[in-house]
Amino acid sequence: MSAAPLDPPGGRKAVAVWSIGVAVYFVAVIFRTSLGVAGLDAADRFHVNASALATFSLLQLLVYAGMQIPVGLMVDRLGTKKVLTLGAVLFTAGQVGFALSPSYGTALAARALLGCGDAMTFISVLRLGTRWFPARRGPLMAQLAGLVGMAGNLVSTLVLAPVLHGLGWVPAFAGSAVAGLVVLVPLVLFLRDHPEGYGPAAPARGAAGSGGSGGSGGFVRRQIADSWREPGTKLGLWVHFTTQFPAMVFLLLWGMPFLVEAQGLSRTTAGGLLTLVVASNMGFGLLYGQIVGRRQSSRIPLALATVATTATLWGAVLLYPGDRAPMWLLVALCVVLGTCGPASMIGFDFARPANPPERQGTASGITNMGGFLASMTTLLAVGVLLDATGEDYRIAFSSVFVLQVLGVSRILGLRGRALARERDRRAPAPVASHDDPAPAPATA
Repeated sequence: MSAAPLDPPGGRKAVAVWSIGVAVYFVAVIFRTSLGVAGLDAADRFHVNASALATFSLLQLLVYAGMQIPVGLMVDRLGTKKVLTLGAVLFTAGQVGFALSPSYGTALAARALLGCGDAMTFISVLRLGTRWFPARRGPLMAQLAGLVGMAGNLVSTLVLAPVLHGLGWVPAFAGSAVAGLVVLVPLVLFLRDHPEGYGPAAPARGAAGSGGSGGSGGFVRRQIADSWREPGTKLGLWVHFTTQFPAMVFLLLWGMPFLVEAQGLSRTTAGGLLTLVVASNMGFGLLYGQIVGRRQSSRIPLALATVATTATLWGAVLLYPGDRAPMWLLVALCVVLGTCGPASMIGFDFARPANPPERQGTASGITNMGGFLASMTTLLAVGVLLDATGEDYRIAFSSVFVLQVLGVSRILGLRGRALARERDRRAPAPVASHDDPAPAPATA
């Protein structure tokens, strides 16, 4: 067994390596959210209705969510560098394909390819954080990664949108794809999976295929089963599910049409409100990271408070008398939507301590599925309801509350077991005296 310390030291080299991975994630988010500022343009370019437009983001998220567990397994098995490199190649190819697509069908295929590459980035960045920094830094590094991702969303809103409307579809999307090639260079040349001497213990090859099955298949089944068996992994998934999707749906596709078509705002004003969501997310990301890092007991209250506040503001906007909500209320909604991303990161703070280092990628993949499954469901529901109701955004966006109720019920049901097991894991092991023949067995 390796005698190397389990907790990496961090330091400047850790920051440099982690920054390379985060840069890849930053570009992936730019590509992922680029459709959010181009939804109306895409509808005109490909001559599609609201449901078909939603299919772009739905397919992208379907691929993303479906890839989370496979990507987690890949990260645990192959390491961060290989998975990030493959992801960067795929999402860059997807962005180029979307720029040049002559039809709705080929554009859908390009977004699916983009979603596949995008799916490989965030879990890899989380893995870099756990491999290069001490465990006590985990919540803050995860929030900082999410913050950088939101900065990518900001680039979509502030940079890509003006280029799209000034130069046109192909220059905007093909030009942005250059960023994918730029981040590939330091990724290939300089990124390392872990500091020297702090690598994970190699699994015994004979144990990979439990139950007499093939080695690879046994590894996959064991990783998934062991991760899912932990209440902390399940709680992490439902926290992520319940908190992330309102902002994701708003930023990824339906925010711009809602603000322009339902609220009568100009594209410039609507873009400013989308920017406000991103700026709020970045500010709250730092705040949430500090709070959770200092007080682990704040995780559940913070997540539930975010859900309650988001539901309250959405309800106020949708139920406001008259056709349009006042600007101050829309501003308040966008500020509160900015808390959704940081709150979703709390899910990883339940999955992380529930799983050993060799399962971190798989557990993170399971957790990360939550918000994207909720986002995918809501994106489709909004599009279908808009077509069915003659574009009644009040009815369409009411689907948000259904998923919030479901998620809160699961969080409340799982929190007791997950927190109890976490306390047991953190309790110091009994120290055996020299006279004892063997240490006492740990209680479950």
